[in-house]
Amino acid sequence: SLPDDVGSFSHIEFRSYEGMVTGGIIRATRQAAREGFDALAIGCFYDTGLAEAREISGEMMVTAPCAASCEIAASLCNRFGVIVGRRKWVDQMQATVHALGHRDRLAGFYHVELGVTEFQEDHARTGRLLIEAGRRAVEEDYAEALILGCTMEVGFHAELERKLGVPVIDPSIAALKRAEYGALVKRDCGWRPSRRWSCEAPPEAEIADIGSFDRGEAFGGRIVVPAGQG
Repeated sequence: SLPDDVGSFSHIEFRSYEGMVTGGIIRATRQAAREGFDALAIGCFYDTGLAEAREISGEMMVTAPCAASCEIAASLCNRFGVIVGRRKWVDQMQATVHALGHRDRLAGFYHVELGVTEFQEDHARTGRLLIEAGRRAVEEDYAEALILGCTMEVGFHAELERKLGVPVIDPSIAALKRAEYGALVKRDCGWRPSRRWSCEAPPEAEIADIGSFDRGEAFGGRIVVPAGQG
């Protein structure tokens, strides 16, 4: 998690909220890379700060829920739908999916009018709404797989798979597994982020002059589990 000085956000549904936390994500990414972590996963389906974090990540691989989920879904089907909370989110998330190169695979976005903090309040209601939206995607728009478009939709993918008969991607799990994969190929194959041309990182001398990248502890809390003990 990010430290308290970033702000006490229960969600970042609004772009202005994203802007407030992006600096914290950049600082956390830099600290994690300097501590020797192999991979980092950002925890919001907006993929907040992903491009910025990748630029500053050194040899550490960085992923995020939307990018990871779309990559996995594209390997499982030709056409997928995304179930999101509010209509507010759709334009920004759709732009992200298009930028990732999945425009032709996207069956559509299906909103259930739940905010981030509401998904876990009434599991029966949330499950019902997600199944209804998923059924529309599969039966009406021919989606062959579904992505849950918020990390707070955690815990519902297995039920949707049973009811709808298609793969359902939990974005939190997708981001974690993509990070694990990135760490694995780094260690086994030596594949690290490029630093040429558009992937060039800021010069260390400039970072030092700016003075805000390495200001204090970048994490508000952490749990570290040694490899092989998770």
